Amino acid sequence: MKLALFLALAGLAHATTFFVTVAGLGGEPDYEQRFKAQADEIDKLIRAGGPDIKLTTLSGAQATKVQMQSALSQIAREAKANDVLVVMLIGHGSFDGIEYKFNIPGPDISATELAGLLDRIPTARQLVVNMTSASGGSRAALEKPKRAVITATKSGSEKNATVFARYWVEALRDPTADTDKNDSVSALEAFVYAEQKTGQFYDTQKRLATEHPTLADTGQGDGVRKPSPENGEGLLASQITLLHIGAAQITANTPEKKALLAKREELEQAIDKLKYEKAAMPAEQYKQQLQALLLELAKTQAELDK
Repeated sequence: MKLALFLALAGLAHATTFFVTVAGLGGEPDYEQRFKAQADEIDKLIRAGGPDIKLTTLSGAQATKVQMQSALSQIAREAKANDVLVVMLIGHGSFDGIEYKFNIPGPDISATELAGLLDRIPTARQLVVNMTSASGGSRAALEKPKRAVITATKSGSEKNATVFARYWVEALRDPTADTDKNDSVSALEAFVYAEQKTGQFYDTQKRLATEHPTLADTGQGDGVRKPSPENGEGLLASQITLLHIGAAQITANTPEKKALLAKREELEQAIDKLKYEKAAMPAEQYKQQLQALLLELAKTQAELDK
């Protein structure tokens, strides 16, 4: 176990996370401004969240199919297997009962076309956050092993403009999204935060909810609103760190402790994975492995705190 962990940590320490954020057509000035502002805010927050990131943000006239293809093709040439890819789509989408399309200037891009571009990128972990209307219609085309798919709607038939993007951005800005208090926000934590806030929005407004955010990261299924070890969803999303905050944000920019931060993240991910495997192993074995991981995590944290 120690050798496997060492090898995993060596890869993680040099991993790069590629972010591609696209703000599509608004259709009217209010939406145009809102979508661009949300994309710009994501860019600013991610950029401040630590090293080893590469960002591409497309909005307005730049958010075309050609530009998306170019950006993702470039990543396919640069990325390595231990890197991470995060694609975030903001705007309007459409679904005709068969095919989902993301509304952008010029020809729209379909979920099938986007999936084809992502399939060429060798990163072992991928995340697509589709925050558009009808985004649930994109899930079937985008799903595959090692790719987490978050959608603002549960199906393609939920076609109203969404508010999910507002709360996704808020999750990257609000320290309370960091529920395990490890000074970083994972894709799972951001989803849980945004999903809860979206539901509260409709409750507060006393409106019938026209969107139901879902997460799917097992490569199959319809996605769930409440990921957990019980339903098997959420493990991959928990292993994708979106940004560092607080003390970890400073540590991540300090070369001397960068390796320790990477080790801590790997240990936390190993603990999460063990929790998802608990039901399939003897209780004593689970207890022993958990104790060993927690002890190593405590030692690593003590080194970080020096």
